[in-house]
Amino acid sequence: MRLGGRLTVVVSVIVGLLALPGQAAQAAYYNTYTDIADTPDTSCCTGVQGFAAGATYLYSIKNHTDYDDVSVIYRVHKTTGERVLMTNGTNGGSTNTWLGHANDMTIVDIDGQHHMFIVTMNTSGAQLVRLRYDGTTYYHAGSYQVRLNGAVSTPSGVNRVSVTSTAITFMFKSGRTIYNGSLPLRASSGTINLTKAFDLQVDGALVNGATVPDLGTFANQGFFYDATNKVLYYPLTKDNRSIVLVYRNVSPTTTGTAPAATDLSFRITSSAYSTKFEIEGVGISDGKLYFNTNRANSSGAYDGVHVFNGYVAA
Repeated sequence: MRLGGRLTVVVSVIVGLLALPGQAAQAAYYNTYTDIADTPDTSCCTGVQGFAAGATYLYSIKNHTDYDDVSVIYRVHKTTGERVLMTNGTNGGSTNTWLGHANDMTIVDIDGQHHMFIVTMNTSGAQLVRLRYDGTTYYHAGSYQVRLNGAVSTPSGVNRVSVTSTAITFMFKSGRTIYNGSLPLRASSGTINLTKAFDLQVDGALVNGATVPDLGTFANQGFFYDATNKVLYYPLTKDNRSIVLVYRNVSPTTTGTAPAATDLSFRITSSAYSTKFEIEGVGISDGKLYFNTNRANSSGAYDGVHVFNGYVAA
């Protein structure tokens, strides 16, 4: 049986110093969250992957675990929790075969139309796919190859940085490294040539003021870049633990290694989902930090979309 609605789940005992109402978070630690909606398995799609937060809706991809051959996309209203399985307007039905592992995605508006850009992690064919969507229906709108020093690159993360009248600029992430890349605004195909920007500090990063001894063994997930405030959010997961590190004052021109913030961090250590609690992707909308999960315990899987309690983005 799935857990739904807006159940507040208290995962740890202490929430650190929170921001005063209307102020940005300072010296804060967040470790509780609220469920917005569950995202149940459908067809053969059981693995939660990419996530993006829009102005009104949250988007979460699930794929065919271990095969990466079929995907579905859920749309969830961020306030009411209303959930819809989106329709493939190109081929019909609710599944598609374009997105590979679909590890991360970002939303871009082009000529007044909404688009998702999704990294596939495929070693051949397209490493980035564009979908145009209208309401709860999406259409295949572009496929792109991603290259680094002339060789195929399979980034695990993508985020829009800026959009002009002629081009879209992205950040891509592979492991702990951030790269820059861009596309002509209306191109439906082509090659994105990456250039290295900076690395993300993980080892020695502080979570609630202390280091996590095995943090270097946590799995990489997607990421979110807040271009307005120049802040990057980076989730890492291991078993029933998920940590989000924060990096301030970063941009496409940053070089070297960006230090993790020492005064702001997020962690869920879940006893309710002791088998697995993986934050796959994060995103900010109206200042709130939303995320999607693979969650499981001995009774089954309870994947969903959620929001951290109390946090207001700077």
